[in-house]
Amino acid sequence: MRKLLFLAGLLFTVSLSAQNWQVRLRGVAVQPNEKSEVSAIGGDVNISNSFIPELDFTYFFNKNFAAELILGTTKHDVVDEKSALGDVDLGSVWLLPPTLTLQYHFYPTKTLKPYLGAGLNYTIFYSVDEGSVVKGLDYDNAVGFALQGGLDYMLNDKYFLNFDIKKLFLKTDVNVDATNLASGLKIPAEVNIDPLLIGFGVGMKF
Repeated sequence: MRKLLFLAGLLFTVSLSAQNWQVRLRGVAVQPNEKSEVSAIGGDVNISNSFIPELDFTYFFNKNFAAELILGTTKHDVVDEKSALGDVDLGSVWLLPPTLTLQYHFYPTKTLKPYLGAGLNYTIFYSVDEGSVVKGLDYDNAVGFALQGGLDYMLNDKYFLNFDIKKLFLKTDVNVDATNLASGLKIPAEVNIDPLLIGFGVGMKF
């Protein structure tokens, strides 16, 4: 029995090492498509665009199906525009949205390899700077969906160029502590961030 388990483990290890792994490094433009509901003072939340490096790792189960883990972090400035208090500076916040997608890869030619993917992200909000107007801000971490499409252009058997576009569907609850402006003033808000991520980079198979 032990020999059988050892052999099964050995075969599993060999099969993993024989599978295709890929790593990519991209430059990514992050463009939020925000919508918000701000109680008490109204207004529309505006979230700035950003440009970030992004790293991902892809594991191929077979020729067509793969799973990709996408890593990157981004900082955004936040303003509540046209509220009852005017344009309110809500400082800035960092987002860490690790995303896991399941992909299907196509092979129309030897060098062009498009793919489609869908999956989940879990966004962590951290290093919140409340700005100069309100006393404090609190963002709820959130789970969202992700859609993905892209294209690998093979330079040779190992290296390739990559174009990738992702849409994240992300909603968070924000609690604004504005008690420094009025006694007991707490402002809850629901914000859909829903960013579009457009990236270009290089990759390596190993």
